[in-house]
Amino acid sequence: MISRRVQYELAGRVVGPALMALQGAQRSLRGRRPRPDGPFGPPLEAGRKLKELMTVQYLQGRYADGAVPVAWATSGFPVEALRALGFYVHYPENHGALCGARRQVPEIAGVAEKAGYSADLCAYARTDLGSVLSSVTPVGRVPRPDLLACCTNICQTVLYWYRALAEHFKVPLVLIDTPYNYGEPKPHHLAYVKEQLAELVQAAERVGGRRLDSGELVEVLERSRQGTHLWRECLATGTRRPSPWTGFDGFIHMAPIVAMRGTEECNAYYRLLKDELEDRVARGVGGIKNERYRLLWDNLPIWYRIRELSTSFAEAGFNFVCTTYTNAWAETADLIRPEDPGGSGAEAYSLVLLNRDLPNRLRVMKGLAQQFGVQGAVLHSDRSCKPYSIGQLDLKERLAEEAHLKVVLLEADHADPRAFSEEQVKTRVQAFIESFA
Repeated sequence: MISRRVQYELAGRVVGPALMALQGAQRSLRGRRPRPDGPFGPPLEAGRKLKELMTVQYLQGRYADGAVPVAWATSGFPVEALRALGFYVHYPENHGALCGARRQVPEIAGVAEKAGYSADLCAYARTDLGSVLSSVTPVGRVPRPDLLACCTNICQTVLYWYRALAEHFKVPLVLIDTPYNYGEPKPHHLAYVKEQLAELVQAAERVGGRRLDSGELVEVLERSRQGTHLWRECLATGTRRPSPWTGFDGFIHMAPIVAMRGTEECNAYYRLLKDELEDRVARGVGGIKNERYRLLWDNLPIWYRIRELSTSFAEAGFNFVCTTYTNAWAETADLIRPEDPGGSGAEAYSLVLLNRDLPNRLRVMKGLAQQFGVQGAVLHSDRSCKPYSIGQLDLKERLAEEAHLKVVLLEADHADPRAFSEEQVKTRVQAFIESFA
């Protein structure tokens, strides 16, 4: 009988890569299928590596519980200590995005709704809770957690969501509470977060069964710092004309910086992606074939309509060259200082976009507009993400007045298609495009 740890290691190091290599060989034998003539440039070759990377990550996760300690974490959680203690980290939000892209949210979230959870809750929360209750998932199986790790720097919903998970699984919940920042962070707020980071280490040590090695933590922090800088450099290629990729490409390729931050696999992937993007810049290859106008996207993507929306804009010569969501995973890169795990961790995880006030968000959006040379912005008023959507009407007016951008507001949901009005979105997009004529 193969031990669980051996299964876990084989899945990550042997079986997963072998399966992906086999699929690659089969594609080569079939030859390249002709791509339909459309508005996009050639697909990114790094996309194949991304698929392999995330497939292996989820495949290994099937065998993680019982092999290594497992933590479920919110996307903005300070993960470095968990990585240094050998935890396998599962991200329910990343899993929810995958369910959204596969258009499985109505089925899975419906289970949570039948159990009494309101349809007004975040679609990621409903999808995760529905998956837990039904065991339905597009990845085969997700590992059972030994620890739940929640940080309020993205929203307060995550606290109640993770409390429900803690009650279901009967496992410890660690909360990192980050005070909301009006203006610059207060010293006592940062001290409060730093103290919680120390408590996180103690809790994770108890669950993981070993002491944290400070040298290993520094190494993980250095990998996080490098990975975040690499991601920022990838995004920066969008300042070139034409942009070598689209903002919608960025939504897909951000998966490693969210779910694998602090690992060498994440950094190796972004080195590969960066090299390809810079090569495309040198050769003048664009993400779309006819880039006439450049746009900014605000808020999460509409996962189940990414291709359709991207095509509608690209056919008219519009390219989303930057987004506030992908930028949020790059903007704190300079705050990560491996030599000061507690202090820099408190700063980096407290100063994320959604934990700061609207004046800061306006500054970020105006800065992106100037840096990337955009003429317009699309604000996604996301029914599921109220902290990201509050204030967008004011932002719309300020961007038009102060940055001289054409701005449209689209109402939808990032993962649940039941909150999407095809005709309304189509009408607003068409009117917005025609306003540039």
